[in-house]
Amino acid sequence: MTDSTLSFGVDIPFVKLLGFQLTLFAGGRSEVLLPADPEHLNSFAVTHGGVLMALLDVTMASAARSVCPELGVVTIEMKTSFMRPAIPSENGPLVAKGELMHRTATMAFTQATVYDARGHACAHATGTFKYLKRLATGRRSVNAVQIATD
Repeated sequence: MTDSTLSFGVDIPFVKLLGFQLTLFAGGRSEVLLPADPEHLNSFAVTHGGVLMALLDVTMASAARSVCPELGVVTIEMKTSFMRPAIPSENGPLVAKGELMHRTATMAFTQATVYDARGHACAHATGTFKYLKRLATGRRSVNAVQIATD
């Protein structure tokens, strides 16, 4: 975590494992950095598509949550296009920029793009998220995890 890294506001073990760093979380916009490690690569030595999809998903969810951080979101739909290989660079991390395009009382419509260290767009996604009231969960919680998507 750098001095400019923000908190996601919730504990997300998968995000920690991948090393995502939130640097913008405000007004329907988000930015998440990924300093690509060898473990993030596929057999072609470029960032694995699954890592990029996770980065896009988290970036879009963060953009959606940035307008109401007291709520959680779950992914309802996501469409991803891979435009060029996301090649790791010593010149900087991959940067994902997200935007909340439209919001209703219960749904968020978002988009995000991943850029390489040279500023080239590598992957783009659109996503739909459902807002949920955040309840305490875990072993000691009286709230069972119940996520309805209807």
